[in-house]
Amino acid sequence: MSAMVWIFILFSVLPVSWAAAQQRLTLDSVHSYFEFEVRTRLGQSIDGVFPRLEGEVVSLPEGREKVRLHLYAGDAVIPGRTHYTDWVRGEHFFDAQHYPTIEFESQPYPSRVMLQGGKISGNLTIRGISREETLQIQPAACARPGYDCDVVGTGVVLRGRYGIEDWRLILGNRVTFRWHGRLIEGPPSH
Repeated sequence: MSAMVWIFILFSVLPVSWAAAQQRLTLDSVHSYFEFEVRTRLGQSIDGVFPRLEGEVVSLPEGREKVRLHLYAGDAVIPGRTHYTDWVRGEHFFDAQHYPTIEFESQPYPSRVMLQGGKISGNLTIRGISREETLQIQPAACARPGYDCDVVGTGVVLRGRYGIEDWRLILGNRVTFRWHGRLIEGPPSH
């Protein structure tokens, strides 16, 4: 066969092989959760949670993965504090009416990070503003992280970088996020 025929075969098969190699694992939205914390200037902690989230881990070639997370700003809750819950969902913080989702899409990372721990960088979008941020993944407490134990990650963002400027005299600029992730066990999806 001529070189041109081989090149044609290679390029016509390559995208199909690559797509078939991608495995998508779905985040277990019942057993996964995302917490956040904002501190007041007086040291008080305001702790919240996103009870509804969606996400997936995509297996890539060469032992790499990427993660996508979608949090629903309109569902953010400050437990036991209705006034704070309304405030955090409102226009002065997450502005859920105009920006209903908070999204994180990582850059590809070595799959061993979920087991050994390490950093996952990616684009975080809050209030329509995207910035590169990093999640620090803790070493797993089991051999099958995401199935037999949570994948635990933490990250700190500066709210001012996302247009959350109000209440500067009362609230600190740092928002700490904590992710506890589980995956749905079952046949792999493509």
